[in-house]
Amino acid sequence: MTSAFSTPNAPALDQAGTVPAEKLVAPDCRGLNFHTIDPAFSDLLALRLPAEVLDFITPHLHQLGQVAGSRLDELAMAADKNKPVLRTRTRFGADEDWIDYHPSYREMEKIGYTDFGIHAMSRAKGVLGWPTRYLPLAKYAFQYLFVQAEFGLMCPISVTDSSTFLIERYGDEELKARFLPGMTSTDPSKLLKGTQFMTERTGGSDIGTNRLQAVHDGQHWRLTGDKWFCSAVDADVALVLARPADGPDGTKGLALFAVPRRLDDGSRNTYRIARLKDKMGTRSMPSGEVLFEGAVAYLVGDIHQGLKQMLDQVNLSRLSHGVRAAAMMRRCWNEAMVVSNYRIAFRRRLIDHPLHRRQLMKLLLPTEQALSMFVHAADVMQRADSGDLRAQLELRMLTPLFKFRACRDNVKVATGAMEVRGGNGYIEDFVNERLIRDAHIGVLWEGTSNINALDAVQRAAGKEGAHNALAESMADWLRLSPGIPAPLLDRLSTAIEEARVLMDQSAATLEGEVDSREAASRMYHAVTAALLAGEGARVGQQGGDARRLLISRQVLRHRLQSGEKNVQRDNQIEMLLLQSDPVPLALAQSLLS
Repeated sequence: MTSAFSTPNAPALDQAGTVPAEKLVAPDCRGLNFHTIDPAFSDLLALRLPAEVLDFITPHLHQLGQVAGSRLDELAMAADKNKPVLRTRTRFGADEDWIDYHPSYREMEKIGYTDFGIHAMSRAKGVLGWPTRYLPLAKYAFQYLFVQAEFGLMCPISVTDSSTFLIERYGDEELKARFLPGMTSTDPSKLLKGTQFMTERTGGSDIGTNRLQAVHDGQHWRLTGDKWFCSAVDADVALVLARPADGPDGTKGLALFAVPRRLDDGSRNTYRIARLKDKMGTRSMPSGEVLFEGAVAYLVGDIHQGLKQMLDQVNLSRLSHGVRAAAMMRRCWNEAMVVSNYRIAFRRRLIDHPLHRRQLMKLLLPTEQALSMFVHAADVMQRADSGDLRAQLELRMLTPLFKFRACRDNVKVATGAMEVRGGNGYIEDFVNERLIRDAHIGVLWEGTSNINALDAVQRAAGKEGAHNALAESMADWLRLSPGIPAPLLDRLSTAIEEARVLMDQSAATLEGEVDSREAASRMYHAVTAALLAGEGARVGQQGGDARRLLISRQVLRHRLQSGEKNVQRDNQIEMLLLQSDPVPLALAQSLLS
């Protein structure tokens, strides 16, 4: 058996039947091209992207894959070990705060903002020479590869993108002229990095309790109060929710403001960073507490629609978090496969042990589910942005589902990959312990698991019927994917309908709220199983690798407990999924009929 991509050969035993000491420690993925070793990613892009877009971005993805697997990975490890430092006064005693970064972080910024322009792909023309704005899937493809090496910096890159979106959509012409040229620039001398500050001491989810005050002095809006958890804390433009003094209580009284770090004359705006947070993860990127002392702010959009406008950014960030979880799980999977194919234990490679193969399946399934969900959600976003009403409803459901389930799965996959590497995975010489630390923030940023499950079930389904649009879309997807064996097709259709009904039941009563997480999970698993089956059938019909059909069956079997236990069939499928040879469509169909 070989791995799903080229890995270092397992060490040969010497004449005494042991492994030489210098080859005892398994290697990692550094030095591999993260684009090349991910054929499933390339297959799905080819299914979804127009040919001219795919042809253009593929060489750039290949280049980023090489950078991510080498220099970016080295820089990420260095930046994690050399955290940013807050400075509060100049040497002359002036109270002007700034952050000192390690050179590794600055070099990573150059890769993300300048070399590839990921922050500007959706908002500007000409990035990397592409004449128009990038399709969502094309942009997220770059995020996916970048995050496999560095998670922390993707926060400011992504939030610059989403902050630009809000100003472009809701800002007046003066506001757009003030900020958009810099926020979409790839020139470091002109670039304005964006961020959003929402969380206050009362917490991050119950926004209606926010207390930051906004007062108009006759010329400017000015903000007074504090924000408690502010990531990318020294960004050039912060989008902030604040409460105008004469506004109502609760969320209806919140307005959205753009707060520049520096004023038009170059002087520092009147807010300051009180301290930086000592965080469990994302250590390369600074998060802190901010005190507003009459800071100049610019109103964004309707003063009575602040939260509604900000939620557009939150939803974009939630989708990006799902992509980041998919990326981190892919890195975990690749690390686990390198170790499994190299390390000798009890005179056999790890991957030759049946129990170990079963544990690898627990890493593979959520990894491939998240990839399918990422690609599909980005494709739906494009149709939603073009005015497709059903796609808009579908995206309304997909976004919290993806954020909820993929971020939770990421924590388990990161922990499982560490266990594959063993004790070496617990120390900071390898990437595993950082992957675990960074994975945990995904269940906190942009809403906890409860908040996202409630959003999906109680609001998106209960109030908007978005689950029905998603179920209809999956029915069309399966119908237009010839080659799915009838027994699997029946089980998929049943799984989607059962998930739809459970959402209805959970949303119907106040007591049903307690089932929101289960309902959201079942819908996620049913939808990703359907996506996997359609992808496997379509790629297989084109003469490619149909293994995603088999993964679909495993998702139903192991994540939805659908179908009878068949140890022999599981073993056959596991062997096929852990080898590098493509699975022909006919073989996959025979195993599922």
